[in-house]
Amino acid sequence: LPLHGDRLYSEDRAIIGGLARIEEERLVFIGHQKGESIKDNLSRNFGMAHPEGYRKAHRLMNLAEKLHRPILTFIDTPGAYPGIEAEERGQAEAIAANLERMSQLQVPILVVIIGEGGSGGALGIGVGDRILMLENAIFSVITPEGCAAILWKNQEKLEEAAKALRLTSQDLFNLGLIDEIIPEPRGGAHKDPEQTALNIKERIIKHLEELKKVSPEEVVEKRYKKYRGIGKFKKG
Repeated sequence: LPLHGDRLYSEDRAIIGGLARIEEERLVFIGHQKGESIKDNLSRNFGMAHPEGYRKAHRLMNLAEKLHRPILTFIDTPGAYPGIEAEERGQAEAIAANLERMSQLQVPILVVIIGEGGSGGALGIGVGDRILMLENAIFSVITPEGCAAILWKNQEKLEEAAKALRLTSQDLFNLGLIDEIIPEPRGGAHKDPEQTALNIKERIIKHLEELKKVSPEEVVEKRYKKYRGIGKFKKG
């Protein structure tokens, strides 16, 4: 059952969401949607959400807590839309509000990165108790193209930038930033979407079953400790 609009400005088709069910598990889902054709890509802004998309997600988060339902998010975006109209409508505030809200929600949050996980655009629906990632997905603060342009002003440095960013699922798992890598069919997820969906579904059910055993208070505490434990600090 989809939900539309942010009740402040308009509908943003780059982010979809609503009430859902997987097997017998009732939940609230939120996800980026890039589209399946050129026309659809354009109408969904290639998965680059405006502030109203993140505010719609915020509405869904509040609904999930009200209904005591877990939240499932799917991430697939090159980043939040950087246009001036998005800035004028408070893009940074909308993403920041979601980060704050997701850190405090007393319901389980499961995040699945299914394609691109680009910067703040991904983080806007990406704070979770468990973060899963498809084998060939990427998750990074910036694209290799953007990194190469900023650091070296040279697009021939793409491979070097990609290695430095450590944006692959295996890199991120080794760093402790994600909790599980979901295997893809031979040749990649696009070769067998049905099997990929089944692999994702299996992991979703497994992790939701585990998270349901934790009390609301413990969920928030464990989530806090999870994010406080990410990264290393060194004195100069």
